[in-house]
Amino acid sequence: MKGITFEGLKTVHFTQLPDPEIIQPGDAIVRVSLAGVCGSDLHVFHGRETGCDCGTVMGHEFVGEIVETGKEVRRFRAGDRVFSPFTTSCGACYYCRIGLTARCESGKLYGWREKGQGLHGGQAEYVRVPMADTTLIHLTSDLSPEQGLLLGDIFSTGYFCADMAGISRETPVTCAVVGCGPVGLMAVMSAVDLGAARVFALDTVTERLAKAKAFGAIPVNVGEPDFGRALREATLGRGVDAALEAVGSPGALRLAIDLVRPGGIVTSVGVHTSEHFPFSPVEAYNKNLTYRIGRCPARYYAEKLIREGVAQRLDIASVITHRFALADGAEAYRVFDEKADDCLKAVLVC
Repeated sequence: MKGITFEGLKTVHFTQLPDPEIIQPGDAIVRVSLAGVCGSDLHVFHGRETGCDCGTVMGHEFVGEIVETGKEVRRFRAGDRVFSPFTTSCGACYYCRIGLTARCESGKLYGWREKGQGLHGGQAEYVRVPMADTTLIHLTSDLSPEQGLLLGDIFSTGYFCADMAGISRETPVTCAVVGCGPVGLMAVMSAVDLGAARVFALDTVTERLAKAKAFGAIPVNVGEPDFGRALREATLGRGVDAALEAVGSPGALRLAIDLVRPGGIVTSVGVHTSEHFPFSPVEAYNKNLTYRIGRCPARYYAEKLIREGVAQRLDIASVITHRFALADGAEAYRVFDEKADDCLKAVLVC
């Protein structure tokens, strides 16, 4: 098969690779039809996360068709259309049972191999899926491949960000979403759908702010002088009830802390690589701050969002702006990384 492999700092290659094989009886092999390029992939690409082996197939967002299963797989068979959360999960450990599937005791992240151990990713023609019965999700006829792809990561993550903030129609809040990349826009859409009274969307990119406005948010360009005036006026000077940080940078988190009112909630789902918080325990104490952070349990949320009809109802696929052939994966990384041609979300057609 062919796929996109990590080959060092800011270097990925389209290369020939061995076909994946069934190793454990619970494995499945999926022929990939659509794979996503995610902001998390750029952490490896730029060396902000280190240790990934050169030669590792990149990517943790994919949709496809099962072509082979191990002898213990019961829920799936060859020909089934499926998508996967970005981590595998066993479905039986303590964390899976409480819905924290991203912290499964046996789970692994696609697209990360270190010292020969780990999983290859989904930016390839085929991918091996361990624990298939409890990892994969059927792509039913009411879902497009694009919706399945986004449910496996960024839509579930954006919804998780809004859900952690306690947004609901019963307790309408004013919130600010810091960062209008793909995850931030999914958080905007989720906050509006969950019933937020007002959603402010903060970014510097005009096109992304326009998309946030189309999703029901009030756009705020943080590059403009006194950009916080609208938020202060809307909250009588208190600050927002909840700040949703979807970037994963110290600057974005610092802004979220500054925007939230005393007694408010900050939720953070961007992948953080800094070793230190940009706020102190004193600040958190003096604000009676609730801070919630972590990796989204995407399998739990994907099933929930399908079961409740949320994924089918919302126009989540509109965040996909660019499509590339798998062979053009290196160019996809460049365009996505540089935000060239107003790129918001890039996918690879396999």
